[in-house]
Amino acid sequence: MNFINEYKAKLCSPETAVKVVKSGDWVDYGFGSGQPVLLDQALAKRKTELKDIKIRSALSLRPREIINADPEREVFTYSSWHFSGYDRQLHDRNLCNYIPMIFRNKPHFYRNELAVDVAMVVVSPMDKHGYFNFSLSTAATRAILETAKVVIIETNERLPIALGGREECIHISEVDFIVEGGSAAIPELLPIVPDELDEKVARLIVEEIINGATIQLGIGGMPNAVGNLIADSDVKDLGMHTEMLVDSYLSMYKKGKLTNKYKKLDKGKGVWAFCAGTRELYDWVDCNPALASFPVDYTNNPAVIAQIDNFVSVNNCVEVDLYGQISSESAGIRQISGTGGQLDFVTGSYLSPGGKSFICFRSSFTDKQSGVMASRVVPALPAGGIVTDPRAQVNYLVTEWGKVNLAGCSTWERAERIITIAHPHFREELINQAEQMKIWRRSNKR
Repeated sequence: MNFINEYKAKLCSPETAVKVVKSGDWVDYGFGSGQPVLLDQALAKRKTELKDIKIRSALSLRPREIINADPEREVFTYSSWHFSGYDRQLHDRNLCNYIPMIFRNKPHFYRNELAVDVAMVVVSPMDKHGYFNFSLSTAATRAILETAKVVIIETNERLPIALGGREECIHISEVDFIVEGGSAAIPELLPIVPDELDEKVARLIVEEIINGATIQLGIGGMPNAVGNLIADSDVKDLGMHTEMLVDSYLSMYKKGKLTNKYKKLDKGKGVWAFCAGTRELYDWVDCNPALASFPVDYTNNPAVIAQIDNFVSVNNCVEVDLYGQISSESAGIRQISGTGGQLDFVTGSYLSPGGKSFICFRSSFTDKQSGVMASRVVPALPAGGIVTDPRAQVNYLVTEWGKVNLAGCSTWERAERIITIAHPHFREELINQAEQMKIWRRSNKR
C-alpha cells in the first residue's frame, strides 16, 4: 500500500502539533533517546498560553526546554520514572519528581491506571509498510501511545531500526501528527571505565558464570567491568536477556562469547527492552536479526526469566544494611535513580534453574564535602532510605572483600556474612551495632 498521502496529511510543524496541548493536560515524553526535541522546544514556547501541564518521562539524556523556559514550575510539572544524571540534578533543584515503579509494571500502569492526553515521542522514519520504529526505546512506548488520546511522533533519521520482539513500532494509521526532526545526534552514554576495585569485584562474579549462562547487566562501572572480563575470559556460548542493552554486550559479541545458542527461550536472540551507549552500539542494533527488542513487561517478568537456565543477574547498589536490605536508588531522602528492573531480575534469576543474582558495590566511599571515608555497609538504612530489594529476596552480595550468599539466612547469619565483606576499617563498629540490634551471636569470635 502507498501511505504517502496519509503521511503528507499528518505532517506538520512542531508548533502546529503542540497546539493540541491544552491547560490541565497530562503529556508524556517517552523514554531515553525516544524523548522529543523539536516538540519539547515548541511546547516550551507556549508557556504563557498554558496552565497546569503535567509531563511524564524517564531517563532524560539531554536537557529539556520546558524546564529552561519554566524554572519556577509555574506551568510545567515534570516527573520521571527513572532518573538520569540530568533528572537527578533537576530533582535536587526541586524541578523534577520521581514516580515509583517496578519497571515491569510500567506498561500495566499506562493501560490500566494512567491518563495521557498527548504523547510525543521520537521514532525512526516511516518504512514502506507504514511503520515507525521505536528504535532504542521499546520498553513501554507502545503502552504509552495506546493510552494517549493524541499521538505525535517526531522522526529522527539517525535512529537505528530495532527488530522485534514485539511492540517495537507503531503504524501511521495510529498516529495523529508527524513532525520531521531531521538527523539530530542521538545522545550517547559512554561506558564508565572500570578501575582496579571494579575489576576485583568483577573477577569474583565471573568465576561463578558457566558456559551457556544467560547474562543481565545493569548500568555502571562494576557491571561494565563484569561484561568486559567475561569478554576476555574462557566462558563461551553466553545468552543475553536484559532490560538495558549496553556496550559490554557488544564487547562479548566481538570476542565470540555471545551466541544465544543454548537459551531455551528466544533461542538465537539477544533480548532487550531499551538501549543506551555509544554510536558503535547503536550501529550494532540497526536491523540486526540476532537482537530482539521487547516490551519491559516481557524482558523483566520474573516468570519469564525463571524459564531461562543458569540466569546470572549483575547490578549495583548504593548501600546495604545488616539485615540485607538493599538501597540502589536513594541516599536517605535524596533520590538518585530509581527501582528500575533490579528487583525483577533479583527475583527472576533466583527462580532460574542454576540462576544467581549478584548485587555488587564498593565497600566504602569518600564523602565529597568532608573528604572522610564512609562505609556502604550500614547498621540500618538511613531515615528516608528507599528499599529497592527487600532482605527476603536478596541472593549474593559482592564487594572487593568477597562475596556472600544471603538466601535463607537468619538475621545473625546475615549480619555475620555482610560484615565480612565490609571495609575492615568499619567492621568492629558494625559488630557493636549488630550486638545492640540483637542480631549478633555472643559465641562469635572477633
